Amino acid sequence: MNNLLNIKTPAEGQAGALKSDYGLKNHGLRNLRKVYWNLPAEALYEEIVFRGEGAITSQGPIVVKSGKHMARAPNDKFVVREPSSEDHVWWGEYNRPASPEQFNELYNRLQGFVQGRDLFVQDCYAGTHPDYCLPIRVITEYAWHSLFAYNMFLRPTTADEYKRHVPEFTVLAVPSFKAHESIDSTRSSTFVTLNFEQNLCIIGVTAYGGEIKKSVFTLLNYLLPLQGVMPMHCSANVGADGDAALFFGLSGTGKTTLSADPSRNLIGDDEHGWTDDGVFNFEAGCYAKVILLSPTAEPQIYACTHRFGTILENVIYDPVSRQIDLDDDGLTENTRASYPLEFID
Repeated sequence: MNNLLNIKTPAEGQAGALKSDYGLKNHGLRNLRKVYWNLPAEALYEEIVFRGEGAITSQGPIVVKSGKHMARAPNDKFVVREPSSEDHVWWGEYNRPASPEQFNELYNRLQGFVQGRDLFVQDCYAGTHPDYCLPIRVITEYAWHSLFAYNMFLRPTTADEYKRHVPEFTVLAVPSFKAHESIDSTRSSTFVTLNFEQNLCIIGVTAYGGEIKKSVFTLLNYLLPLQGVMPMHCSANVGADGDAALFFGLSGTGKTTLSADPSRNLIGDDEHGWTDDGVFNFEAGCYAKVILLSPTAEPQIYACTHRFGTILENVIYDPVSRQIDLDDDGLTENTRASYPLEFID
């Protein structure tokens, strides 16, 4: 948000309460109006509504729109080609190379663009296995993206842990910033560009929440095989006897639905690692497709769509009654719900 009038926002008084000693100047981000550090869901709700990013609907979920991108933009994904990682990347249609010079030029302009603006920070972790738990930082222009990171990743548990948090990978998502095709060698104004050498991903134009978490997963998919861990795009659950079940399939084919079995404990619904001592989840939340969701066939996921703390992305709702309509695909068939894993009983 470009708060030109310097209007005090609802959570401004608590913005620095959970600030890390490793500040944003370490990322080259300076002269910001206000940085909102590690706000909880309740404070982020206030900021989302204040900034006009979303609306609270019946029973508590918050509805947001992701703009022109309502799914991932694979044609706009780039990976910086540099000596330390180039031999470990499968270059091609979905891992297009960008030069370090192109990345630095784009990032330098992005650093200038955010000066004077508000940014939100969530310091968290990716990977539930203690040996493969990666400290990350998600810096966002939108408050609802900060809530998305809050829902999807593991969080520190104490103020001191937040204070000592030093990220090993950072995502910076600024949807109002555009690339210039002729200058940046991008295919459009949209970009999702990863730099493994700088441990950084920058995102522009697209506000689709899935780009944030998939950027973190891309890093884990790069790092973990080098450590002897197999990354898997699957959902997973476990029975009372410790027997794990994995459900593989493309997006929208039922992985989340099948894994949400009331008789078994959910491990996760998207990406996991397989180690010598078992299977672990990359995240601490679910990002479920909710079009035509049934309260009888998928009762646990359906219940999450009517709960405070859940983000409903591109879901249609009645602005008068605030009732949501999970059957309406007027915006997209790729309607999504982001919620913490503990929402699944």
